[in-house]
Amino acid sequence: MLKSSDRRKKKLGQQVLADPVSNRLRLHTIIRLRWIAVLGQFAAISFVSFGLGFYVPIGACLTVIALSAWMNVFLAVWYPSRHRLTVPYATGLLGYDILQLATLLFLTGGMDNPFAMLMVAPVTVSAATLPLRNTIALGLLTLMSAAVLVVAHEPLPWYPGVELELPVIYKVGAFAALCVSTTFIGLYAWRLTKEGRQMSAALTATDVVLAREQKLHALDGLAAAAAHELGTPLSTIVLVTKELEHTIKPDDSIREDIVLLKAQALRCREILQKLTRHPGEEDPMHARVSVRAMLEEAAAPYFSDKVAINITAAPTAEMASAGRRQAELERRPGVIYGLGNIIENATEFAKSRVDVGAEWGPSGLVVTIADDGPGFPAEIMDNIGEPYVTTRPVERVDGVLEEDSAGLGLGFFIAKTLLERSGATVSLANRMRGGMGAVVTVSWPRAFILTS
Repeated sequence: MLKSSDRRKKKLGQQVLADPVSNRLRLHTIIRLRWIAVLGQFAAISFVSFGLGFYVPIGACLTVIALSAWMNVFLAVWYPSRHRLTVPYATGLLGYDILQLATLLFLTGGMDNPFAMLMVAPVTVSAATLPLRNTIALGLLTLMSAAVLVVAHEPLPWYPGVELELPVIYKVGAFAALCVSTTFIGLYAWRLTKEGRQMSAALTATDVVLAREQKLHALDGLAAAAAHELGTPLSTIVLVTKELEHTIKPDDSIREDIVLLKAQALRCREILQKLTRHPGEEDPMHARVSVRAMLEEAAAPYFSDKVAINITAAPTAEMASAGRRQAELERRPGVIYGLGNIIENATEFAKSRVDVGAEWGPSGLVVTIADDGPGFPAEIMDNIGEPYVTTRPVERVDGVLEEDSAGLGLGFFIAKTLLERSGATVSLANRMRGGMGAVVTVSWPRAFILTS
């Protein structure tokens, strides 16, 4: 039942998502992380060699560490600090970090070295900044390097004259732990980053919609200001035309033109008086609206011969018995837009009928929108209302994918956000009786109703 309301909304969502993954990782970030790794590696090698007195192939280890340091210097000099890496370049640098660490581990005990778990770090950085396929490739590189280190490595630095040989089962366990950690942490970081980007994009799209509504209100203010400024010259025109009308003889050829000019000026002044209506003068059509009128306004753009939209609005039995059969609300564009979007979605998935009902009472106002379509799929019921969750299928025409046939799921997210900002609670369900169909219930507290 969920879809993007139109092509423009889908295009907006795609533009918001135009944050290319190739530009999310700055070179400055990866250089700083590598400097931390270089200092840490140098400190660890120095402590083991000079502090504990263990034998370490310090020349080879320092050569490997110095290579990373010189690479950092070269990158910092060659590129500006704010340079953003392309996907292949970033993948290559992270792949180098994996191999550099694997080389150090080879020289210092392989998987027997407790620092072997640090091989997860480059994969985690990739999961947060690069596409999933690149992260998978780096993860496989990490696991292959670890597999080699299980069977091929130099002895772990230990006390002189004491040979340390850990059991094979321990090495296999360490390798298994690295595999699980790499997979879990990588997927977890990738998923969190993806959801964060989607939420940010969806909120940006919502802000764009609200900004457009704000611009409409700004235009109303400009129209009022223009009407105020035009009032004086129009009054002058009316005054001059009146004087000319009395001065010119009745049989003069231009008398009819002057009379017409006066009439049109008076008409313009009446229009301007409507635009400059005092804020304290409430316009029932725009300031307050009945519950039924609100539903009719929300559903008006979606009436068609294909799907019948039936609107009902009535008080509860308790309110009716008390003689309170009418209810008025403050007219809010956001609420009307939100309800209209849900009604539009219902008409898209309904077979022949959409029922829009409203009931108000002492506890508040409840609006129910139900269709006779297939209903909400059970597998995504818990995620409906999140950005980029849609049930609209992708259609193919002559084997060609129709891009506009699949919604981005932003429409319902924006509608739900606008309704909840007004104090409403939105709930979703499938019909339990009377056939299939989806049901969306929007509930407001009693304070939402102005009079009843």
